[in-house]
Amino acid sequence: MTLTARTAPGGAGPGSTRARVARPLFFLLASLAVLAFAVLASVAFGSHPTSIGDVLAVLDGTADANTTTVIESRYPRTALGLLAGLCLAVAGTLMQGITRNPLADPSLLGITAGASAGIVSATAFLGVSGQWGAVWWALPGALLAGLLVHVVGSAGSGAGLVRLVLAGAVVTAVLNAYVQAVTLGLPRVFDSYRYWVVGALGGRDFDVLLSVLPLAGLGLLVAVLIAPGLNALALGDETAAALGTSPAAMRAGGLLASTLLCAAATAAVGPIGFVGLAVPHIVRALAGVGFRAQIVFSAIVGPALLLLADVAGRLVLRPQELMVGVVTAFVGAPALLLAVRRMKGNA
Repeated sequence: MTLTARTAPGGAGPGSTRARVARPLFFLLASLAVLAFAVLASVAFGSHPTSIGDVLAVLDGTADANTTTVIESRYPRTALGLLAGLCLAVAGTLMQGITRNPLADPSLLGITAGASAGIVSATAFLGVSGQWGAVWWALPGALLAGLLVHVVGSAGSGAGLVRLVLAGAVVTAVLNAYVQAVTLGLPRVFDSYRYWVVGALGGRDFDVLLSVLPLAGLGLLVAVLIAPGLNALALGDETAAALGTSPAAMRAGGLLASTLLCAAATAAVGPIGFVGLAVPHIVRALAGVGFRAQIVFSAIVGPALLLLADVAGRLVLRPQELMVGVVTAFVGAPALLLAVRRMKGNA
């Protein structure tokens, strides 16, 4: 009898327990290995030919001055890729969780459109010039847009997921129309705006990273704190309330964390699409449905994906460069089609 209980299918014997622990651990170690390779590749490869051996030579102090300068110039780019990938991936995981929509991504909140409107407004009406000055105005624009969507989507007796999505769509449409009107009417603004709007990791330094790091850290902290409540929310609002979790509070926390994370990433590197959409699907396949594990895996897989896309963009047209926002669009579009196909098959 005891032997049968231990070996029965679906049982909770030592073998099944080890399997449940070993599988996520294997994927975690594999994800960390891919991330480590992506970081090394981001520092080693670029428009100027260098190698992993050159990176090791720089680290031990035996490289020549020219190679050292080239390698060290890639440090800020790699750090920004780590931060932006983490922010976008975790924000996408939260958005798909709180909306229970596998096609949701951070742009659903109008944050990207808000950042664009902030840059355009600063350039057109405040006399801000150059890429560096415009970046700082993307942050308040993104935050204000996210706040507006939250206020509109949460107001009134009909508040809910549908109203939130509609509010995001309306705010995004209005802000995009505003951006197009200003940039088409003022060529000077368009010239300053066009580089940022594609999304790129290059051309920034550590000052940009440090300016958005507190916002990203706060968003990640909120995401970790609400993760257990999101597990209950995934069962439905009524079930979550019966388990002692406030659906409204969890949804508000998820929106806050998503807004902070996406605003930080968008202000620093521009709007980069599909990372927040594709990574949650990969993460759920690796980590399962628990949100705490999903957030951990998103913080690893997102940066790895973004850095590898950036490296590919640097190598495919060398010595020229394809911006990472273009590369992620090429990679993310098939991921979106696959997600839609799987949803159709499960309908």
